[in-house]
Amino acid sequence: MDPLTARLARCYTGAVHDVLRAMGHDNCVLPPALRPLDPALKVAGKAWTVSGHIDRTRSAHETLLGWTTLLSKAPPGHVVVCQPNNHEVALMGELSAETLKDKGVLGYVVDGGCRDTDFILQQGFPVFHTFFTPSDIAARWMPDRYAEPVTIGSVTISTGDWVLGDRDGVVVLPAALAEEAVTRTEAVTLLENKVRDAIRGGMDPVDAYLKFGKF
Repeated sequence: MDPLTARLARCYTGAVHDVLRAMGHDNCVLPPALRPLDPALKVAGKAWTVSGHIDRTRSAHETLLGWTTLLSKAPPGHVVVCQPNNHEVALMGELSAETLKDKGVLGYVVDGGCRDTDFILQQGFPVFHTFFTPSDIAARWMPDRYAEPVTIGSVTISTGDWVLGDRDGVVVLPAALAEEAVTRTEAVTLLENKVRDAIRGGMDPVDAYLKFGKF
């Protein structure tokens, strides 16, 4: 695993958000409708982006070929970030999750639907999505761009940016800031541990804040 991915995976989104905000980059959180399929699983890693659109003029064969091409292109050691530009069909299912997991893809974030939920939960593959539906992409949806910037909510994600998702949501770290942001987050975590110990030791919260400058 990439060393920065491993370090990022030990962080949590609240701390990363606070650090990015302090660095002057507060537009970093994806919409709260994006939720983890399994809240116990984090997703962390470098983003690989894809977008697509509804196209009901295509045959089931054409759309499934397009979808399997997407899966084939997804690079190991990355998090796939998908903007499907619809809230009609599922953009993740059992066989797709199994394929990505077996390829070494670290997770999947989609501003769209998911199905085959029980099977994906059994696989332990991290998926963040916005809704459930049994409807699939066959004869309905085609990918159209790979590794080009996509926008989810107000946040634009480029391939090479970094993504961290946990039960609180998903935060995006721009590539140019990622190393420094993770380093600062690690320092914040150590400081928060000191605050936590002080509170457990009976320190008043105002005194703890004034002493450590953090709460």
